[in-house]
Amino acid sequence: MQEAQTLSGATPAAADQAASVSTARQWYVLVVLALVYAMNIADRYVITTVMESIRIDLKLSDSGVALLTGVALALFYVTIGIPVSALADRFSRRNIIAGALSLWSVLTVLTGLSATFTQMLLARIGVGIGESGGTPPSTSMLADTFRPAQRPAALTVYALGSCLGAWIGADLAGQVADLYGWRKAFIALGIPGIVLAVLILLTVREPRRGAMDQGARAVPPPLPLAQSLGFLIRQPATMHLMMGGAVTALWGWGLMWWTPTYLQRAYHLTAGEAGEILGPMHLIAGSLATVLTAVLMASKAMADPRRVLVLMAVVVALITVPSFFIYWTADLGVAKLCLWLFVPAMYFYIGPSFGLLQNIVPAQMRATACALTLLMANIANLVIAPQFVGLVSDHVATGGTADAASLRFALLLLAPTGLWAAYHYWAATRNILAEQRRAEGLAD
Repeated sequence: MQEAQTLSGATPAAADQAASVSTARQWYVLVVLALVYAMNIADRYVITTVMESIRIDLKLSDSGVALLTGVALALFYVTIGIPVSALADRFSRRNIIAGALSLWSVLTVLTGLSATFTQMLLARIGVGIGESGGTPPSTSMLADTFRPAQRPAALTVYALGSCLGAWIGADLAGQVADLYGWRKAFIALGIPGIVLAVLILLTVREPRRGAMDQGARAVPPPLPLAQSLGFLIRQPATMHLMMGGAVTALWGWGLMWWTPTYLQRAYHLTAGEAGEILGPMHLIAGSLATVLTAVLMASKAMADPRRVLVLMAVVVALITVPSFFIYWTADLGVAKLCLWLFVPAMYFYIGPSFGLLQNIVPAQMRATACALTLLMANIANLVIAPQFVGLVSDHVATGGTADAASLRFALLLLAPTGLWAAYHYWAATRNILAEQRRAEGLAD
């Protein structure tokens, strides 16, 4: 007897094989895009590892090195990000990702080859332009690769790229800097990104928009950018979720931007020694927190988005306490213990935040919503936090020269902002269900 046919005309064995191929393709895309995210973070994080060496080499103040290393990248990242995301809602996201990765990788190499302040400033601006085309189209592609119930978990796995990238930018880049000088660290990180961009063009396909949404409805044409932004701004839960992510970035990544420099000054460490302390925290604690979050987000207990938001609010509020004592204590052992608690909190919120955002925003404006979130977060952690800390450190420095004590004072002022972030996650619980139904087309 011939094997029974499924209603679609395929045999059960063929259907199972097709499902297996589809699952393998989903995971391949997820892993490749997580590597792109890792290169994004590594190319950005390496500059914090060697920031003290750059400051000394170029004879800069704390606010001056913050301008060069953070603000220069952010100004173009945040201004180019939304137009690039609008393109990603209309054209091939795969091609945008590959082109952006190539651009920022080349400019990372040029950062290491820069001989003057101006050359490095221009190179960091170029890196910012390139990095603006990384995460928004990537998260949009993943939303069209995984179904709604899978997205928070998938995007949490995607966030593992951040842990990997921070470890590379801290530990490996720090070791390269100690052995060969800080310039070689940038060159070592830029070249692999070019190779990865070619791999994406050759092996990753552009998914159909909205194919994985409920009922696989046809996606309406993208709205004009101003209309998309107007829609998002009028959604209170969406805006609280975005603000929560932005302030968490101000708090967490803002503190970590200066932490390698602080450890080098306060405990007389080299860039490599500071990287050896921080790198494993990112790789081990950050990855563990991210994986456990992915498992938790896939559970039935977290099917209600309000529970996800409450969890995020509680964790961020609690970890604000050790984030303060990292800089309060004068004992390196205590600081390390507090960092092991603090670092995982910087990662666990990323996947759930982006996953919830993709579920409460209509398919035709997902890349734009992601770009707006990143714009807010990067203004917070690349412009406001570095400059705030740098200016305060310069202002309170004894004799006009910033040191460990002045930097400690500035970081202690920034640490309590974690409580502000927790408030926004809690406030988003009030309207998130209605906005999710609206995005699914189940409400007017």
